[in-house]
Amino acid sequence: MQVLIAEDKRSLAGHLGRALRGEGYDVTLAFDGEEALRLGRTDRFDLLILDIMLPYVDGFTVIRKLRADRVQTQTIILSARDTMHDIVHGLDAGADDYLTKPFALDVLLARIRAASRRIVERPPMDLCYGELTLHPETCEMSRGSRVEVLTRTEYALLEILIRRAGTIVPHNVLLDKGWGHGTDVSYESLYVFIRSLRNKITHPGEPELLHTVRGIGYSLRAES
Repeated sequence: MQVLIAEDKRSLAGHLGRALRGEGYDVTLAFDGEEALRLGRTDRFDLLILDIMLPYVDGFTVIRKLRADRVQTQTIILSARDTMHDIVHGLDAGADDYLTKPFALDVLLARIRAASRRIVERPPMDLCYGELTLHPETCEMSRGSRVEVLTRTEYALLEILIRRAGTIVPHNVLLDKGWGHGTDVSYESLYVFIRSLRNKITHPGEPELLHTVRGIGYSLRAES
């Protein structure tokens, strides 16, 4: 179970992270509302534990924006704001549960177990960038009406490129995504797979989408 903890108090976030990892959960930490939104929108998490008083973007806004984006990740608000108004506000914004601080760890773990029982296995969602679509269920990509079958490695590389479309994805990030952390794979091997992927993404006469940023990595973006 993938859990995102959004908590600006790093000592508490670290304590919660260690406790949940000890229970077998895969935990990612976010320390402000902007990071919580960015990570939450990736749709890779099963559960979000969300503080309200976050820097930059408060927790109420985070959950409201995620729900507006149709992100349905189970969410437990964990906050020192304990008035009835705050609790109602949080639940109406889209949270599934609300636990006030201070709290007993055993109670939080019980709430997490209850949330996990409510999680319905979701089919993987298509990822889109412009007319380019990645189809997880078939390991294919389409551009307009054209469909291309991808290898497992091509799929993994295109997934991270679409998720970070418009930014530069460094070589090392692509190597980790395509072959796994710590795998001894050369940049030359990455180049070969990127070249194959580029040929599938762009056919003659179509605008280029996959660009090389020399010495740094690659970027999926429409030409200006």
